Amino acid sequence: MTPEDAPKRPRSERSGGQRPERSGGQRPERGGTGRPARAGTQRPPRQDDRRPQRDESRPQPEAPEIPELIQFEDLAPEARASLRTLSKENAKDVGRHLVMVGLLLDEDPELAYRHAQVAVSRGGRVDVVREAAAIAAYRTSRYPEALRELRTVRRLNGSAEHLALEADCERGMGRPERAIAIAQSPEARTLSPLASVELDIVVAGARVDMGDPHAALLLLQRIQAPTDESKARVAEAMVGVLRHLGRDADADALEATLPAWDDDEGAEEEIVVYETAQEERTERPRFPEESEESDSSEGSPKPVESEAVPTHDPTSPPDDQGRTP
Repeated sequence: MTPEDAPKRPRSERSGGQRPERSGGQRPERGGTGRPARAGTQRPPRQDDRRPQRDESRPQPEAPEIPELIQFEDLAPEARASLRTLSKENAKDVGRHLVMVGLLLDEDPELAYRHAQVAVSRGGRVDVVREAAAIAAYRTSRYPEALRELRTVRRLNGSAEHLALEADCERGMGRPERAIAIAQSPEARTLSPLASVELDIVVAGARVDMGDPHAALLLLQRIQAPTDESKARVAEAMVGVLRHLGRDADADALEATLPAWDDDEGAEEEIVVYETAQEERTERPRFPEESEESDSSEGSPKPVESEAVPTHDPTSPPDDQGRTP
């Protein structure tokens, strides 16, 4: 018998015809009482469906006092522009705390750290805020926290400019091999010549930490420093390595050739978040809600800013102030 010869069922018996009713009568509606509830699936009613806000879920740091003479306009122009993602009043508040961070890093790094923490609590999604927090943590020997903040900055702005500080934080935590690994990462090949010099100096210090000052000296001798200041930085690191090798006479001779840095010149930090207050201030970026005003200081001098580099000596372990001698 072929399939064509097989008897065909009446249409009424095929699918599409009238279906027999289910035993038990009408199907209960979803969520009704006809279906027995599974054990353990009933949820208790919520008291409040609203999730707690960020500022309610973590304790807020106590804000240190800021002198009245500290103004938002004292902040570097690039930093002020970054803070425009915040509300006008919050930007001014966070900016004044950042000014205090820059002013206090040398004379009171612990107080600078407190100002940085307040700035993070109020503007933590801005890269310059996290950058200031990272530097303050580094300067107060909070190396794990500094490393986390530096990596956050890198995620926010995509820049690897502080890779030398990341490597030095690894040294501060007793992991010189990780500092060397950072120098071998793909990001290290994207650094500017000055930043590369700083990273090489840190790596030389890591070699000393691992008991190999000869390799550190060889590395320092191969550095091609692009500026007089960076050449002096390499020479300073080399003095420390020579002393580790017991070559004090060579170290003394090299040290005698180094420039005598003025205290004010040597006070430049890794991050410049403020500019010197002037009698005639330059025009600051206006917020969208502010009206255009006439520029009454057209002839006022513009602040001069320079790219700062880490000022540590990586040939010795960091001290309790977060900096190597």
